[in-house]
Amino acid sequence: MRRCTSALGLAVLTVALVTPAVPALAADTIGGPQLAGSGIIVPAGVQAPPKTKASSYVIADADTGEVLAAKNPHGRFLPASTLKALTALTLIPRLDKNKTVKPSHAAVNEEGSAVGLVPKPIYKVHDLLRALMMVSGNDCANALAEANGGIPATLADMNEVARKLQANDTVAKTPSGLDKPGQSSSAYDLALIARAGLKLKDFREYISTKTAKFPAPKGHYEIGNHNKMLWTYDGMLGVKNGWTSKAFGSFVGAAKRDGHTIIVSVMRHEESFWKDVEQLMNWGFANRGKNAAVGALVEPLPEVQPSPAPSALAAPVPEGNAAVSEPARPESGNSGLLATIVLGGGVVAGVGLLGWGIRRKRRQTS
Repeated sequence: MRRCTSALGLAVLTVALVTPAVPALAADTIGGPQLAGSGIIVPAGVQAPPKTKASSYVIADADTGEVLAAKNPHGRFLPASTLKALTALTLIPRLDKNKTVKPSHAAVNEEGSAVGLVPKPIYKVHDLLRALMMVSGNDCANALAEANGGIPATLADMNEVARKLQANDTVAKTPSGLDKPGQSSSAYDLALIARAGLKLKDFREYISTKTAKFPAPKGHYEIGNHNKMLWTYDGMLGVKNGWTSKAFGSFVGAAKRDGHTIIVSVMRHEESFWKDVEQLMNWGFANRGKNAAVGALVEPLPEVQPSPAPSALAAPVPEGNAAVSEPARPESGNSGLLATIVLGGGVVAGVGLLGWGIRRKRRQTS
């Protein structure tokens, strides 16, 4: 087996009491204007989360969607294997889990981390999805894409799912997360994707499985989940970690304690991120429900209703006083602005949440 590690008005003050210019696009930022910041973003009067070497992170309440704290949440970075969370979210509803798959030679020979597929029809979609999320199989990502009509079709599906989620920082160029020019995501988007995935039963199963049997030409072998926190962190539900030599470390995960779920995502961490993620998780549980949020994980866009058929458009007008009702239109999301304090160290503090504007390489992905 081959593996590789894997916010009515905007009052802005500064310490020097100078009113800085507010970027024109801040009010349009997905999740709220504060999330346009690139520094550490925390509620007013709240101690910031522990320091981390990650270039970007988000700590969010999965139940309410509140973003509790963040650092450069919309910064775009290479996602590495955390992109597999989008792959799974896209393909779980599209593929029959009991369908038999025969991987191509190209899929079997994909570079980077792999579960060790062979070009034989001995795998179910279920097996491949599980190995995709447990051992980060790049071979599984490609085999699943083939089962979904090919890699180009699957990438189109993944990018469409991202758009529906309003994960606008995300562009999928590979189903595995292997580095490719133009591919990107953000800590905010990874949190959106993880939250959506947690609503799917099979997704929850795959990310939380510690060990499992995987088919082989002669029997099976055992695989183990790469997410170390499943063994070490109380209430860990899982999701996905990743690493490449260009992306560095990335992680998105969720944990549940006392009936509440916290999501943490980090991107471009230059060292081992496990301890940092644990501390960010602890901060999230300690601060959940106690302070004003700095933003929100937005809801997916509403489904677009199909246009009426020509025959319906030509329907006769009712006789008498019968009224012709107009089709209901989906309401646009509420928008709002926050009073903020911008501190010299790049810390942005928010006061009150009023509503959110809604809008075969050897050092590759884990």
